[in-house]
This record gives sequence, structure tokens and C-alpha cells, in this order.
Amino acid sequence: MTSPRPSLIADAAIALIAERGLRGLTHRAVDQEAGLPAGSTSNLARTRAALLDLALNRIVERETRDHPVLTGAPPADASPRDLLVQAGAGLLHQALTTGRTLTLARLELALEATRRPELRTGYDRLGARFTDIAAALLAQCGSTDAVADARRLIRWCDGVLFNSTAGSGHTHLPTLEELYEETARYLAALLDRA
Repeated sequence: MTSPRPSLIADAAIALIAERGLRGLTHRAVDQEAGLPAGSTSNLARTRAALLDLALNRIVERETRDHPVLTGAPPADASPRDLLVQAGAGLLHQALTTGRTLTLARLELALEATRRPELRTGYDRLGARFTDIAAALLAQCGSTDAVADARRLIRWCDGVLFNSTAGSGHTHLPTLEELYEETARYLAALLDRA
């Protein structure tokens, strides 16, 4: 999303989804949230499905921009395992703190994708990017089945995010240090099993 208006509309939609859930997401509400004239959102995303897709794509764009591991420019001075631990813990911490709105909206959209095949397709396509990146890093760490291990790692990360955002662990957000230790422990269990 290079144009400011689509980004503004998508960001307003994300804020509404996180604050009000999908019931609170309307074209009119997005116009108001974005401070745009009535009809602006409808001109960009004519249908609800198009608006959901716009929000989902923007979430992924915002979650991945400027992160060296996700943009293909990882630092050269760390071992693959250390890099994966640092990236995993850092991304989880970001998603639970400064990116909490994005995480809430993504969780809402994940649930909605169970009922909307067109959203499911986009959600799965965008999610595959994370699986591919994790599989490549896990292969560098010596995984003998990097794709399966990537799926396991992502399931674990999704569990941490859900538990800490909407689940029983929401009252205790893990610190970056805790996430670093837990990520290292999970990767050791994943990669060092006999």
C-alpha cells in the first residue's frame, strides 16, 4: 500500500476491528475513524469482503515492515538459531505491546476467516509467507523437516499470542526476556529431539 489514502482507510479499519470487533466495522465507521468524507471507503473497497482483505493485507504489511528477518536482510553476525530466537521473541513482544491493535484485529479476522472462504484464502496465502521464512531459518538451524517444524513453531507462537491477548494469560504479558527464554527453550525442544 503505497498510497496514503488506502493505508489510512486500512489503518482505520484495523483500529475499529480491534476496538469494536467485526460488528463495529462498517464503511461509514471507517470514513469517520479516518476523518474522510462519507463514501471514501466505499470508493476504495466496495464490499465488506474487499474491506476485510484490505485490512488483512495492511496488518501483514505493518507487522513485517522494517524487520530484517522478514524483509530478507538478516544480520550476518548471529547464528541461525540465535537469529530465530531473537526474531521470534522480538516479534512476539512487539505483537503483544506496540502491535497489540494489529494482533487483536488479526485474531478477529482469523475467526472470521473460518466463516468466509474468500477471507480464508487471503489469510492462508499471507500466512504462508511466515511459514516459508520460518522453514528457511529452521533448515539453516539443522531441522530435518523444516516445513513441519515451521508449522509447529507458528502454532506455538499463535498460542502465545492468543493466550497473552485474549486467553487466560492476558493479565500477565510476558517480558521480552521471558519470551526470549521461552522461545529458546521451545526451539531446543523442537530442534534437539532425538
